[in-house]
Amino acid sequence: MKNQQNHKTTNQPSKVQRLHKELAETITLLDAPEKVISYCRVSTDNQKEEGTINLQVDAIKEYCQKQGFDLVDTFKDEGVSGGLEDRPALASLFSYLEGEQGKEIQAVIVWKLDRLARDLYIQEHLIKKLELLDKRLISTKEADLDSSDPMRKAFRQFMGIVAELEKAFITMRLSGGRIQKAKKGGYAGGGIALGYLTKEKELQPTKQEAETIKTIFALKKGKRLSINEIARFLQEQGYQTKRGGSWYASTVSYILKNQIYKGFYEYKGIESQRKDLALLQV
Repeated sequence: MKNQQNHKTTNQPSKVQRLHKELAETITLLDAPEKVISYCRVSTDNQKEEGTINLQVDAIKEYCQKQGFDLVDTFKDEGVSGGLEDRPALASLFSYLEGEQGKEIQAVIVWKLDRLARDLYIQEHLIKKLELLDKRLISTKEADLDSSDPMRKAFRQFMGIVAELEKAFITMRLSGGRIQKAKKGGYAGGGIALGYLTKEKELQPTKQEAETIKTIFALKKGKRLSINEIARFLQEQGYQTKRGGSWYASTVSYILKNQIYKGFYEYKGIESQRKDLALLQV
C-alpha cells in the first residue's frame, strides 16, 4: 500500500513543472496578437456619398497590419451627427464590448479622435466608458491616448477642444450662408413641409402632397371640422403624412398655421414672399 502511494506521488507534476507550464501558457497568450475592434463615422450624407468612410476603414486596416493587431470587427455610422442621439453603430459597439464576446477585445481603434466625437464632453464621456470596460482607445492619427498619463490626457482634451472649435466654425459659416440665402428669398434648409420637395437645393410643390394640403384646408374652412375630426378623416381615408406615420390633431394644427401654404417662407425670423410656393388662394 505504501509503495503504491509513493508511486502515485511521483507521477504527479511537481511545483516546478506546474510553474513551467503556467509560464508557457502566459507566454503563449502574450505572443498572441492583440484583439481590437474599430469605429468609423462620417457626419453628413454628402460625405457618405463620397465614400469617405471607406478611407477610414482602409487606414485602420493598414494600421492594424503594421502594429500586428487582430482586427475582429468594424462598426460604421454613416451620415450621422456627432451627438449620441442617433448613432446605432456606436451603441452596437458598446453592446458588443459589454457582452461575452467583448471580453477578449483589448482596444478600440478610431482613424482620428474627432470621429469618436468632436464635442469634448461627449468625447471624454465615451473614453471613460471604455476605461470602465478596461478597453484602451487608440487613434491612428494622434499619439497614445492613455488617460493615466496627465500629459496625454491634457493633449487629448486639447485636441478635443480644437475639434469642437472647428465644428463651431463650420456651423457658423453654414449658418451665415443660409441666412444670406434666406434674405434673398431662397430655401435655407430645415424640415421640408408636407406639399413640397427639394430639387437642386430649392423647394418646389409636389402635386400629390399638395392635394392633401388643399383637402385639409377645405375640411377646416368648408366643412368646419375640428382638427381631431380632420386627423381621423385623413387616417381613415389613407392620406399619407410626410414621414408615412399616423395623423394627429397636432399635425393638422401645424399645417393649418404654416404660412408657407399661402406663399410666405420663414427661416430663423427672416420672412420672404414666395408666390411660387403658394398652394392656396389667399
